[in-house]
Amino acid sequence: MKRFLVLLSILALGGLLGQGTAVAAEPSKIKVGILLPLTGTFAAVAETQRNGALLAVDVVNKKGGLNMPWGRVAVEAVIADDEAKQDVGVRRYRYMVSEGVKGVGGQTWAPLVYAINAIVTKEPMPYFPVAVMAKEAFLKGKLADSTFATAFSPWTVGYMAGQAAIKTLGKKRIFFLARADSWGWDMRDGATAAAKELGAEIVGYDEVSLGTSDYTTVLQKVRAAKPDVFISAQFAADAVALLKQVYQMGLNKEMTIFNAFITNVVAKGLPPEALEGVYAMHYFYYDLDNFADKEVARSAREFTNLYQAKYKVPPDAYATIAYIAYTEMFRGFEAAKSFDPQKLSAALMANNGRFNTIKGPARWREDHAAVYQYAAFLVKGKGPAERKNEWDLFTVVGSQGGESVMPTLKSLGY
Repeated sequence: MKRFLVLLSILALGGLLGQGTAVAAEPSKIKVGILLPLTGTFAAVAETQRNGALLAVDVVNKKGGLNMPWGRVAVEAVIADDEAKQDVGVRRYRYMVSEGVKGVGGQTWAPLVYAINAIVTKEPMPYFPVAVMAKEAFLKGKLADSTFATAFSPWTVGYMAGQAAIKTLGKKRIFFLARADSWGWDMRDGATAAAKELGAEIVGYDEVSLGTSDYTTVLQKVRAAKPDVFISAQFAADAVALLKQVYQMGLNKEMTIFNAFITNVVAKGLPPEALEGVYAMHYFYYDLDNFADKEVARSAREFTNLYQAKYKVPPDAYATIAYIAYTEMFRGFEAAKSFDPQKLSAALMANNGRFNTIKGPARWREDHAAVYQYAAFLVKGKGPAERKNEWDLFTVVGSQGGESVMPTLKSLGY
């Protein structure tokens, strides 16, 4: 009898210990990775992306953490520099995984997205790239089941720029300057598709490599072609160099200047006189107070106030891309009631993939690309006389969005 009672006590204690182990298996804190090129060519943009991601972490933690079935779960950000190098980025991604992160976001350089997505295909992980990826990345079978891209492809950027130039600004003769890589070629193809659909003409075309500093020869070709709009695919430092030379040569007095995709970082790098009258597509501009959709204007103002309170400057486009990406990652965890990549994917695709963002409604498509009601805002640069403060850079004059600005699923193999 005595032996029986001892055995019973041991079993009871083992049961309690087992129960404790089961409870401990459900974490009260998780880590998520923020992997960006914080040094090098893309550092200025990457800094805004990091800030957007960290703000999303702050917001969820101020609510008490993720709302999971076993209780609230705090989120800790693990930050690393991928240096926009494939070997460095892959190595640091793998280190994050070894440290137990439950999800990873980041990248400014599209080829690194490709490399990490290939790993995620074989070793599932919730992965939310915040770069504008090549159209090829969205082909059926390319994107991992747990990869979700909150920024669209350059094809969409080019299509929106072409559509805005033709429909909103009434332009018919386009000179397009691409970058000699998938960024520029996809954008060219999107603008060409818009021109063909809407009855405009590409009257001139050229392309230059990333890092070009002297655009004199190209701009002489533009002038000779006599377009009514000059659309350029240049981005970041390349856009600053190009638009300065456009102004110096006086092309802005002869035609409409349209930089396809812009950020506040680029605009701040230009003299106000060089930005004046330049049109562009902006993923998110912080001042939407005069935008027709008042609910979006209210949401944008709330987000801007939140961001500005933390960083003392208004949010830029890529900060917003990152904020939306991490917000969706966290929503996926809560909706799935799990950190399992497959469950997260299923949860995000439920309800036809619909979700809300600080810039309006959106949904996840079958290719795991986000379709926004307002994919980008058409902005016009302000000159020195119009500006009320140093960040008063643009006037919002329109928007583009919806399924029509995306490459069709059929064209992607779906």
